[in-house]
Amino acid sequence: MPTIAVNRDLLFKTLGKKYSDEEFQNLCFDFGLELDEVTTEKQMMAKETGLASGNASGASEEVIYKIDIPANRYDLLCLEGLCQGLLVFQNKMDPPQFKAALPKDKSKVQRLIVTEATQQIRGYAVAAVLRGVNFTPDNYASFIDLQDKLHQNIARKRTLVAIGTHDLDTIQGPFTYDALPPSQIKFQALNTDKERTAVELMELFSSHAQLKQYLHIIRDSPVYPIIKDSKGVVLSMPPIINGHHSRITLDTKNVFIECTATDLTKAIVVLDTLVCAFSQYCTEPYQVEVVEVERPDKKVLKYPTLSYRKEQVSAKKINKYLGINESSDHLASLLSKMCLKSRVTMGGEIVVEVPPSRHDIFHPVDIYEDAAIAFGYNNILKTVPKTSTIGYQVPLNKLTEQMREQIAQAGFTEALTFSLCSKDDISSKVGKLIESLPAVHISNPKTLEFQVARTTLLPGLFKTVAANKNMPLPLRLFEISDVVLKDPEAEVGARNERHFCAVNYNKSPGFEVIHGLLDRFMQLLNIPFDPDTGYCLRAHEDSTYFPQRCAQIVLRGSVIGVMGVVHPDVTTKFDLTLPAAALEINIEPFV
Repeated sequence: MPTIAVNRDLLFKTLGKKYSDEEFQNLCFDFGLELDEVTTEKQMMAKETGLASGNASGASEEVIYKIDIPANRYDLLCLEGLCQGLLVFQNKMDPPQFKAALPKDKSKVQRLIVTEATQQIRGYAVAAVLRGVNFTPDNYASFIDLQDKLHQNIARKRTLVAIGTHDLDTIQGPFTYDALPPSQIKFQALNTDKERTAVELMELFSSHAQLKQYLHIIRDSPVYPIIKDSKGVVLSMPPIINGHHSRITLDTKNVFIECTATDLTKAIVVLDTLVCAFSQYCTEPYQVEVVEVERPDKKVLKYPTLSYRKEQVSAKKINKYLGINESSDHLASLLSKMCLKSRVTMGGEIVVEVPPSRHDIFHPVDIYEDAAIAFGYNNILKTVPKTSTIGYQVPLNKLTEQMREQIAQAGFTEALTFSLCSKDDISSKVGKLIESLPAVHISNPKTLEFQVARTTLLPGLFKTVAANKNMPLPLRLFEISDVVLKDPEAEVGARNERHFCAVNYNKSPGFEVIHGLLDRFMQLLNIPFDPDTGYCLRAHEDSTYFPQRCAQIVLRGSVIGVMGVVHPDVTTKFDLTLPAAALEINIEPFV
């Protein structure tokens, strides 16, 4: 859940009313937000730098409200959007009507040309123009901060979308979005002292506190994205840095906004959110100038669309889902308080107009949620459920917890190992062929240690023994956890299976120790040693275990596991020098 920090006095000035901390906290709660912390700029800086608040020089004592915003409400991530939402919620203003318009002189329409080369790296781009913006130090800082919030949230640290904002009066369209080899890109990056090639910039920013986290997005690509104007002036090298020439300042009046992306939908959401929040400062409030984007296939699209859509919902369903009993007219007024203009049809249905600032509305249930917020969760009458149920622990989990306690009392130490492992861990290291195993493979593993889901618990325990082999002997470890097996009949093609595995590592294998643990396990479950009605052991050969020192564990005629002295080749591959005995069984048949 993102958190925004806003100046309290500026917030109250915009809202047109002063609140006590408690009053504002209640207002936030009613609107579905949470006032997380009341602090000061000096305290915030001291916390970030680790200094005492008295040593945070240059910071003011102005009160800062830190407010938690729902992860899907991108429109509330800045002071402008927050105040707009709160004012509409309090019926102090009507929801604004956003409009995307072409300039009066059609020949002055800005155009962004996307080349075919960009499809190799970041294939989408959208753009817009804010005309006649009146920047002040406060709304300028908010404008920059909103871009950062969007980058960190919906843009997933610029991997999906990167925003560039430019002073339109310093550049000349049409603009070109291209992708070039890094050696062919040269410009003066924002807040740098001279022109550098893209290669030099990547080296320069490799130690930059903020920008170094984004370099990996394009560093290994043969081409880097670049946006230029008609005179060759570089506007930006997304998603890393903007150009210094087109930087916006407090004196900027016309802002050109471009968003490059790997996901077109996310780019549209980001652009709409940004222009809806700050179009109120334009000469024509809430009006945004359209930019034509020419795709590589020569198809021309206009952005932003700022389109409204209508959803029809049933008042009866809202009442049923929320457990309330309100009229259609009242529900429509509640939804209008959430910036969703609503009206009631002749048939009693509610027609909701979803604005371009509310990209979080996907389904009627999202509208029901807003109705619940506006109605007030505390105002929903508490009722006794019409059905009574008795909660109980899942039998398999209950058995697992009981066995953990008993096995620990038998002198074994519990381990908890990773569910993912390397291919070698479950195959070559334990004498198996990976092709013969029902293993679930990870399609894009980030490390060689996590290539497949484990099919056995044994490798994890051996790794744990290897990491602790300097501890006093014997090392007796166990684990009761799930393994993952391919299963064509399962809904997702695989299933979990709960296993119990134990290892005894000592100067001698200690097969009798493992055998005794198995007998204790069965004794606790009241299962006799009987081939017909209980369990028994059956001679078996398994490549993981020493020849003629291995047995299958059979429960009422079905094989549920294996036990024996581990083969020396297996222990050696796990960097172990002493012998070991082990057992592993599937405990699900006991439930």
